[in-house]
Amino acid sequence: MQFFQNEIKLQPFSRGFHLITSEVLNAIPEISQIKIGQLQVFIKHTSASLTVNENADPTVRLDFESHINNMVPENQPYYKHTFEGADDMPAHIKASLMGPSVLIPISNGKLNLGIWQGIYLCEHRNRAGGRHLVLTAFGN
Repeated sequence: MQFFQNEIKLQPFSRGFHLITSEVLNAIPEISQIKIGQLQVFIKHTSASLTVNENADPTVRLDFESHINNMVPENQPYYKHTFEGADDMPAHIKASLMGPSVLIPISNGKLNLGIWQGIYLCEHRNRAGGRHLVLTAFGN
């Protein structure tokens, strides 16, 4: 079994859902050495998250942002953790709902994603800095 791990810092993204598949692939070319395995992508933040979904139609990403904002609205009177602004606590809740990592199969040196799938950075803050990801590829 082989293990490869790289850590990257993404450029700052605006609030919303952003395809980052190419950034991930560029940062861990060692995937090409794995015939059968997995890639874990983990985000080292509590106010952004990761998911896998539609990679072709950008309106899907807009709808994700609209829907999650309706599910977890800002400025709720019961939020106590608001020191960093109205988006602070909602960002933490959204990140927990979406999750901090994705696990994707590797087959014959490539990510085995569906034809319309890509890796999303889910940025839940209005003004976030670059996000750090840990990429761990393993297999035979």
